[in-house]
Parts: sequence; C-alpha cells; structure tokens
Amino acid sequence: MTSTEKNQLAFGIKRAMPIVMGYIPVGFALGVLASGNGLSPFETGVMSILVYAGSAQFIAVNMLGAGISPLPIIITTLLVNLRHILFSASLSPYFREVNKKLIPLISFYITDESFAVSITDVKEKSLTHTYFLGLYITSYLSWVLSTILGSAFGSLIPDTKALGFDFALPGMFLALLCMQLKDMKTIAVALAAGALSMFFIFTIPGNWNVILATIIAAALGVFLEK
Repeated sequence: MTSTEKNQLAFGIKRAMPIVMGYIPVGFALGVLASGNGLSPFETGVMSILVYAGSAQFIAVNMLGAGISPLPIIITTLLVNLRHILFSASLSPYFREVNKKLIPLISFYITDESFAVSITDVKEKSLTHTYFLGLYITSYLSWVLSTILGSAFGSLIPDTKALGFDFALPGMFLALLCMQLKDMKTIAVALAAGALSMFFIFTIPGNWNVILATIIAAALGVFLEK
C-alpha cells in the first residue's frame, strides 16, 4: 500500500465517524426491536451482515414479527432499496480510478449515509479504493456490531425512545444534508425534494415517495446547473 493509499484509508475512517455515531443508537434500537420480535443476536447479526440496510431491516423485522411469509418481505425490502440504484449511478463516474475487481465489493457497502459522505468527498478530490473501503467498512462494522449488541442487551433498557434513539437516524440525515448545502441551488433542490416527498407520502401508497422525489429533485438540480 502506498503512502497516498494509507492516507486516504485514514481519511475514509475519519469521515466515517459521524456515520458511526448515528449508526450505534439506531442499530442498537433495531437490535432491541429484533429481539422483541423473536430474533436471536446471531440471527440479527446475520441479517445485518447480509442485508446492511437500516430501513429495510426495520421493515423486515416488523413483518417477521407479524408472521408475514418471506416473499412479501423480500419484495417490500427490494422496493424500499431501489433508491440504491440512483446512489450507484451517481457514484459510478468517480469509480474510474478504482480497481474494477473491487467495485462490486465497494458497491455492497453503499448506504444513504455513506453515499452522502462519499459523494461530497469525491467532488472535492480524486480518491482511491482505500478511501471507500475505510469509509464504508468502518460504517458497516459499527452497524453490524450495534445491532448484535442491541439484540443481546436491549432487554436491559425498558424504553429506547426515552433515550432519543428514535431521533438518531433523522438527526444523522439532517447533519449529512447540511454537509451538502453549499449554495442556493443545493438548498432549492433539498427543499424541493422534501416538499415532493411529503406530497407523495399523502398521494401515493407505499414507499415510492423517496424514489419519485429523488428523481424529480435530481432533474431539477440538472436543470439549475445549466
């Protein structure tokens, strides 16, 4: 590993810290919920290792607790995670310097939070695979471990909401959003995305509000850039 790659690895790990701080309480809360719905710490850990998608896991755990069969759970979580296609498409132009053999591995670790941080950083400077691995795997490990700990020890905490666990994820998203609001164009796009998402929540059933709002807001962003 070259000195540049080592520096970028350290930079990626450092940039993961805000995500880790958000993942720990949210992952712990998911572990508590999973335990309450009958999943063991081992099962919760396997789910986090293989799925690694917070919103999809919250939905899946609730559906498992309600006794719903696997196929509807798989379809629902797939729809919820369709937005990852947009994330990957946005990052793909910045993977030109990354070893192609590593791209599938790196892509697995993309989440809402890691995408928000990495898309901000790659616009600032050229980054290698060590940056992405440092950022993504650090975030990944914090999520997996916090869900396991939540499942194992969550019963010791009678009310996670009283500790503000339920606000940790929205708070983290707000912090990540603020990192990208650098001018009036980005503020306008962010406000439009929020307004559209709220509109679609009340007019279209399901979880399409995020995908539709993202597509329209992204198109608005492209228009404003011209």
